Amino acid sequence: MNLIEIWGYCVEGKHRLLVYEYMEHGSLAENLSSNIALDWEKKFEIAVGTAKGLAYLHEECLEWVLHCDVKPQNILLHSDYQPKVADFGLSKLLNRGELDHSSFSKMRGTRGYMAPEWLYNLPITSKVDVYSYGIVVLEMVTGKSPTGMHSSDSGGAGEHLSVVKLVREKMVTNIGSSNAKESWIEEIIDPSQRVTEKYDSAKMELLVKVALQCVADDKDHRPTMNQVVEMLLRH
Repeated sequence: MNLIEIWGYCVEGKHRLLVYEYMEHGSLAENLSSNIALDWEKKFEIAVGTAKGLAYLHEECLEWVLHCDVKPQNILLHSDYQPKVADFGLSKLLNRGELDHSSFSKMRGTRGYMAPEWLYNLPITSKVDVYSYGIVVLEMVTGKSPTGMHSSDSGGAGEHLSVVKLVREKMVTNIGSSNAKESWIEEIIDPSQRVTEKYDSAKMELLVKVALQCVADDKDHRPTMNQVVEMLLRH
């Protein structure tokens, strides 16, 4: 349900062509940068649908698939805004019995969305997709792109620090205040939607807290994508 369908392909000389099903609303990236913003309910459903697609790749396929390039440009939206994960050009296929997931010849992914494991030459598992997913969710909530934010770290994972640090600091700063939940959520949500749209603060808090679990530096502290789906649907 949440993976793009390929209808055909062409290989002729040097020419290569993939034919996907038509996705009326384009990519999530296009929608996030457009003047017509996605409402909060759509954003929540996009987060759930994307998580379902990745969970299928990680745990339900006959062979496990690591996407390795989860970002808004690779999440396409159908006519009803149902999200579908696309672009498997950097993906890695793993046999179910394969324990060593570190057999990557080079780093894969997009700056700002890449997990720390890529930088520190640690074993690569499905948790790299979980990390990237968390960054995408934070981008949807805050309206801040990790690739457009600057950091003193020149590494591939350095640019995400601003958006993750921003959200963590706002949440911690407001703990203990009388209206803690409303205040920290209010301070981090996309400014373009802060005044114009009502939102379910409990649902938004859940979405942000799940995203922060996904971007834990230690991969063992991140949930699986199946656990992410369960946490979001529990609401």
